[in-house]
Amino acid sequence: MRYTGPKVKKARKFGEAITAKDVKALMKRNYPPGQHGQGKGRVSEYGTQLKEKQKAKWTYGVLEKQFRKYFEEASKKKGITGDALLQILESRLDNVVYRLSLAETRAQARQIVSHGFITVNGKNVNIPSYLTKVGDSISIREAKRKSKYVDILKAKLKNVKTQEWVSLNEDQLTGKVLSLPTAEQMENKINTQLIVELYSR
Repeated sequence: MRYTGPKVKKARKFGEAITAKDVKALMKRNYPPGQHGQGKGRVSEYGTQLKEKQKAKWTYGVLEKQFRKYFEEASKKKGITGDALLQILESRLDNVVYRLSLAETRAQARQIVSHGFITVNGKNVNIPSYLTKVGDSISIREAKRKSKYVDILKAKLKNVKTQEWVSLNEDQLTGKVLSLPTAEQMENKINTQLIVELYSR
């Protein structure tokens, strides 16, 4: 089941900020929530690995069954399994929409994809987990361009700078996947080696 509680609580648990609100919360209380949050209890190797997997699932909004499927797919690819796993997660349509700054968070991106705001190569796609490919064009659907959401979005896109592996035409509300992201471009704090070790147990 996907977590629907306070996002700040999860941010404190994993020490990972997703929104500006998370950043402020971590500055004030940079320790896990709960009665024993500030304690220094010893965490087992398995516990550390499991926590890293949970952080990755929470960051990208992916459930266990789907996450395992992504890992199995990544393990079949050439190169480093952890990097391949992140590339798959980054290729999800909801994440690409987020990376293009067409949404402020991945959760918001997931919502607008589900509500039919997005097209891929001119075709309506309302599946957040849809895996985009290099060369794909992602746009705000024509029928949704007069919505209040898009009016607010246009004002926010004026000074946006996207990551190098995607490009955005803010006037046309259209973006493109230029390449698979490298480990450096993903700017990710997830230790994928711990996840690989967990699934290799």
